[in-house]
Amino acid sequence: MTPVTCYLGLGANLDQPADQLRQALSALEQCRDIQLTGWSSFYRSKPVGPQDQPDYVNAVARIDTTLAPLALLDQLQAIEQQQGRVRLRRWGERTLDLDILLYADQCIDLPRLSVPHIEMCNRLFVIQPLVELAPDGRLPNGTALSSILETLTEQDQLVIMTTPSRADLLSPP
Repeated sequence: MTPVTCYLGLGANLDQPADQLRQALSALEQCRDIQLTGWSSFYRSKPVGPQDQPDYVNAVARIDTTLAPLALLDQLQAIEQQQGRVRLRRWGERTLDLDILLYADQCIDLPRLSVPHIEMCNRLFVIQPLVELAPDGRLPNGTALSSILETLTEQDQLVIMTTPSRADLLSPP
């Protein structure tokens, strides 16, 4: 299979969330059928769900992969489990969340997977790092990601925490 470019959402708000994201990026680098080709800055954001939880750290990664969509989802869920994923309640705190935002220019509607990610266009903490990584990016329907970003200005602005280097991913937290 010819590699396709995909964008992944990363989020965490438990157990050193920035370290969780760095470890997830490092784990992606180690996957045989995935080439990590870039990532956004790490952003701090308020939770979407219950407000009695810590702020999140979010980022977006760009990969090239030969994995089919469901095989990629399985690989991401394996990384979540390796990092001790804990999800205590819907839209609640979690140690790590990895989502397929875009898979090439495909629209996918399966019981386990919807791409583009169903809520991504409503979430500044997804669109802002995605536009940082792919300023000319578009949804499969042709909508410019930058135009979606303009519609999200009423949401709380995000705080850039850091932009990890490749060396940061290879060194222990």
